[in-house]
Amino acid sequence: MMSANLLIITSAAVLLVTMAFLVIRLGMLSTLVRNLLGQQAKLMEDKHRDMLKDLHEGLANQGERISGTLGKTSEQLRGTVEARLDQISGHVAERLDEGFRKTNETFTSVMTRLATIDEAQKKIDSLTTNMVSLQELLGDKRSRGAFGEVQLEALVRNVLPPAAYTMQHTLSNGNRADCVLRLPPPTGMVAVDSKFPLENFHRMFDRQADDASRALAQKQFKADVKKHVDDIASKYIVPPETCDGAVMFVPAEAVFAEIHACQYDVVDYAMQKQVWIVSPTTLMAVLNTARAVLKDIETREQVHIIKNELFRLGKDFARFDERMKKLSDHIRQANQDVEEVHVSSRKISQRFARIDAVELESLQVETSRLEPDDD
Repeated sequence: MMSANLLIITSAAVLLVTMAFLVIRLGMLSTLVRNLLGQQAKLMEDKHRDMLKDLHEGLANQGERISGTLGKTSEQLRGTVEARLDQISGHVAERLDEGFRKTNETFTSVMTRLATIDEAQKKIDSLTTNMVSLQELLGDKRSRGAFGEVQLEALVRNVLPPAAYTMQHTLSNGNRADCVLRLPPPTGMVAVDSKFPLENFHRMFDRQADDASRALAQKQFKADVKKHVDDIASKYIVPPETCDGAVMFVPAEAVFAEIHACQYDVVDYAMQKQVWIVSPTTLMAVLNTARAVLKDIETREQVHIIKNELFRLGKDFARFDERMKKLSDHIRQANQDVEEVHVSSRKISQRFARIDAVELESLQVETSRLEPDDD
């Protein structure tokens, strides 16, 4: 009985020692596992922190590069647009200033010419008042021709610009016209002659002469006018150098009135020969009409130039609008790209977070599997 109790006590003691050894061993294993888990967790945390830091730095650098590129592009585009707008504004301002300047110059020129015409008219009135008689002043053909040329030149110079006429112009046939008017097509160049028959006109109104002499003078005056019309038609109508007509300038209003009032057949004959008989008054009307035509041509040319410039300006504005639309599309696309980069960054961060969570779960599962094996 004693030996049985001793065996039981011995077995119990051995069992207690074994259990104590197992408990100590399990404690050591538990401490070792905790140390390993802690080191592994620290290594994973450092690794994840470094990876996240590198990723964040890369995204930040990429964002800064994109922002810098967008900033430079925006500055360049803004500079180009502002320069183009300044250039267009400068062209428009120059065109407007030039148009206003030409308008003012034209108005000033018209006023100056009107003032000159008034002065010339006053001088002509004064000359008419102070002259003794037309017969004494124009006694011979040379004086009469000089008087007609001077009066013609004064009228033309006061109304038309210098480029629209030429005094003493020689035609291709060798004849010299007192004046040629350079009108726009289809009229072209018109020759003007300032000579006129006067001797028989004076005999027509000579009170000392009898009726037969006055009738003969009237017949001879008509023949003189027709001959002068023929000379003008043959000398100064040279198509296509000139137009198909010429002008016969009669500087005496009395002679012009006599021709148109009493010599109908002479007027019809001159019209058939394409010779237009004018006086200082009617020539002034003709010159004013020619000036209006020239002014209209010049205005049309200016309007055509302005129209072309406005058309070019419209094309520039259309091109500017198209480029602004492209710029807007680029900015909108860049904004969309930045948003997509932010979305990708969030997704990557979320995936790293899920990876961290999965690795920790895997470590926990492996630890739980190791414990039964040790038992």
